[in-house]
Amino acid sequence: MSKLILILAAQILLLTTIASAGDGGDFASTMNPARLHNKEKLTHLRVYWHDIRSGQNPSSIMIQPPIKKYSSTYFGSITMMDNKLTSGVSINSTVVGQAQGFYAGAAQPELGFLMAMTFAFKTGEYNGSTITILGRNTVLSEVREMPVVGGSGIFRLARGHVELRTKLFDKKTGDAIVEYNCFVLHY
Repeated sequence: MSKLILILAAQILLLTTIASAGDGGDFASTMNPARLHNKEKLTHLRVYWHDIRSGQNPSSIMIQPPIKKYSSTYFGSITMMDNKLTSGVSINSTVVGQAQGFYAGAAQPELGFLMAMTFAFKTGEYNGSTITILGRNTVLSEVREMPVVGGSGIFRLARGHVELRTKLFDKKTGDAIVEYNCFVLHY
């Protein structure tokens, strides 16, 4: 019965698209109804995010300082990043991709960032695929969670979440290594 309903819904969408084509353009088309029967997969990825703020070649740079010069929460700051993603905690582990985006100090009473970044994978079956993460990161919490809001390649139509755990933080340099456990639903 539900298969029949899906087929009827696909036919109605197709007829609607054909009927609207006469009013000025072919800007829309109906997806292949057979694709509706594909099963979603859950992929778990564990990567290590290396935020290097020190040295000759930092991977993240503050482009907007906090609104108060000595703010402990970095409220108002914006940092751009192009961080390595590795298979292990060590920076010398296999690089599996890059985390590209920014984080901004978005909380006044605590250390909390709005993070927007894309994990661009460079190796194996995920080479050329991405996941996009957007959310709040209260960095002093032991475990944080942010949503996966999209993706491309193998991860097209992705959704899910990531769990973050800080593995190393150097208070003097600001360098950090964070474990990202990514749980991604995709087709």
